[in-house]
Amino acid sequence: MRLGGRLQAAIDVLSDVDKRKRPVSEALKAWGLDHRFAGSGDRAAIGNIVYDCLRKKSSTQYLMGSDSVRRLVFGTLLRDWGYDGQSLSAALEGDKFAPELLSDLEIAEFEKRDLTTAAPHIQADIPEWLSQSLEANFADEWIGEAQAFAKRPPVDLRINTLKSNQDKVARALQKTGAKASAIARNGLRIAPGQGASRQPNVQAEAAFQKGWFEIQDEGSQIVADLVYARPGEQVLDFCAGAGGKTLAMAASMENRGQIHAYDSDKNRLKPIYDRLKRAGIRNAQVHGPDDDMSDLVGKMDRVVVDAPCTGTGTWRRHPHAKWKLTREMLEMRLTEQDEALSEAAPFVKPGGYLIYITCSILPEENENQITSFIEDNPQFELLSVGEVWQDLFGFDKPQPWSSDMKTVTLTPASVNTDGFFFAVVGHTGRN
Repeated sequence: MRLGGRLQAAIDVLSDVDKRKRPVSEALKAWGLDHRFAGSGDRAAIGNIVYDCLRKKSSTQYLMGSDSVRRLVFGTLLRDWGYDGQSLSAALEGDKFAPELLSDLEIAEFEKRDLTTAAPHIQADIPEWLSQSLEANFADEWIGEAQAFAKRPPVDLRINTLKSNQDKVARALQKTGAKASAIARNGLRIAPGQGASRQPNVQAEAAFQKGWFEIQDEGSQIVADLVYARPGEQVLDFCAGAGGKTLAMAASMENRGQIHAYDSDKNRLKPIYDRLKRAGIRNAQVHGPDDDMSDLVGKMDRVVVDAPCTGTGTWRRHPHAKWKLTREMLEMRLTEQDEALSEAAPFVKPGGYLIYITCSILPEENENQITSFIEDNPQFELLSVGEVWQDLFGFDKPQPWSSDMKTVTLTPASVNTDGFFFAVVGHTGRN
């Protein structure tokens, strides 16, 4: 396919998403099934256009002076794909599958508009109602923090130290350009591509099949490390899901002690079994919602609550989610977080730790939740993350958002990862 056909396909997919209110991944898959002639390179390019459009949807619509899907797609190529009006017209000349080209007037309007004159939430590319929350979290830097979520993400890999090491995996993946992560101790990063470029399918590599590494955002690797699970301990991963952090903590524990992976939804747990087997993990037990876990109450050294949340920290990878987020959805997640903390807390033994993690950057889901939990549970007290951060990563690398290093917030702008919040409360043994 030439560029014109790819643009029209992106317009069709985005229109389908708006019309049917379905996930972008489903719309892209449906388009591919209906257009089997399209090669993998075409599908990747179309996906790149669609996701780039959604990452900067609000600001691009402002610059184009229109909310039409056609102008959104053209504006994205003008902003992020290295085209200007002349070169874009030349690339599409004679392409019978191309959408209607931009007029000279449309191009002139785009070129004269200044994004700095737009409303703050448009500059930030977020729904307006979220502005107050982000400003509360990041003060004068909130627009820049939000804009960093509108960039393409890298592919991050966590080395499974039970089977391999960073140098060995880097050599095996040399053709991908994978480099050592900036902060994570056992990570590799493949930089995001530009334009129509495809990211390598690392899951097809023999090293992946052998269990040498997992795909895991560097931020997720960092917070899993900050849990500081030690060999021989008893650890409960209370919202384990597919098991990303379970696998990371099991490796830190060197297959010694016991890690219990629990989730209230057995469907979310399905992938964990194959992942544990491939990784060579022997110290993990998986628990579903029907299992009796009463014998674990009061016996866990560390209980990790990777709480259900709005997922604002994953906007780089799931840009459509930010435009679908509502106040009602946030309120629902807050209730689920309260329930998860209340249900998980009894498993912590006196002297043990309850670790609270979200992939959110909203204070309502983060600091506010921890403050409220401690008020309702005086046997717990907030501990400082700073000492563990220094021991693991030092202070000579990019630093997370934090006023006092008691709790930390990772963001693309601060540490170039997805957004994560991390806090630890200790069980004092007092009632």
